[in-house]
Amino acid sequence: MNGNVLNDGDTITVIKDLKVKGSSSVLKQGTKVKNIRLINGDHDIDCKISGFGAMKLKSEFIKKI
Repeated sequence: MNGNVLNDGDTITVIKDLKVKGSSSVLKQGTKVKNIRLINGDHDIDCKISGFGAMKLKSEFIKKI
């Protein structure tokens, strides 16, 4: 999260290449994700990424833009 407070509807950027479970695809560093939703749990960000679909991310791998 890099010290910035996240809110529902924010736009974020992925700061590290991430392997997608159950797929051979990789979510590339620098990918922008719009309109996030915060949830409780291990993966605390729920979002839709074009080309990947619905996904949950951990806040440690993103930064707010």
